[in-house]
Amino acid sequence: MQFQTPLIRATLIRRYKRFLADIILPDGQQVTAHCANPGAMTGLMDEGAPIWVEPNNDPKRKLNYSWKLLELPGAHHVCIDTSLPNRIVETGLQAGYIPPLSGYAHLRREVKYGENSRIDFLLTDAAKPDCYVEVKSVTLKREGSIAEFPDTVTKRGTKHLQELAEMARQGHRAVMLYLVGRTDCTGFKTAADIDPDYAAAFDMARASGVEMLCYGTQITPQAILTAAALPILTGQQN
Repeated sequence: MQFQTPLIRATLIRRYKRFLADIILPDGQQVTAHCANPGAMTGLMDEGAPIWVEPNNDPKRKLNYSWKLLELPGAHHVCIDTSLPNRIVETGLQAGYIPPLSGYAHLRREVKYGENSRIDFLLTDAAKPDCYVEVKSVTLKREGSIAEFPDTVTKRGTKHLQELAEMARQGHRAVMLYLVGRTDCTGFKTAADIDPDYAAAFDMARASGVEMLCYGTQITPQAILTAAALPILTGQQN
């Protein structure tokens, strides 16, 4: 996924009210940017951190900048915009960057299923069972180089696991795909101390036949691409 508009390097002052961030532009001007991330963003909001924002001149938008990336030491980056992971995964699916999900003839987005839910991707092919793919964006890292999900209690996420488990029991292929949106991680696990119910639902879903996949990302101020698969170090694989 390429950024259509060149990003601008800026400095974070603070993030507040979930969707707002005060920043300093390279010319010293202080402005408010849109922060497309309703999550806890643990460890991603330090004052003075270098960030990358996307400018826009759309008169219909209230803010002229959108916060896209956080820059970390060692030339690492974090994607903080939760509207991007599905686009990144879609590009990866179409390009064959996710081998376990390749070979399907059709890809549909936001298809209704379960109890008033929509699956992120439904992959279909006349020669294969339908494949239901749910995507979760992962940005939490607390110890070492292991990414974790979730970063806060998520009843919605638990519901998604339960619904995927039901699809698997019905004979469909069901996949939970964790996309690690930061470049400094080498593995993944569930954050059982943050949300024990989610961790239990993860184990239940895998026991019911839900496939758990985790992929890293290549992130630069120019583009974000699906990278190599990462090991899942949690639940039944411990």
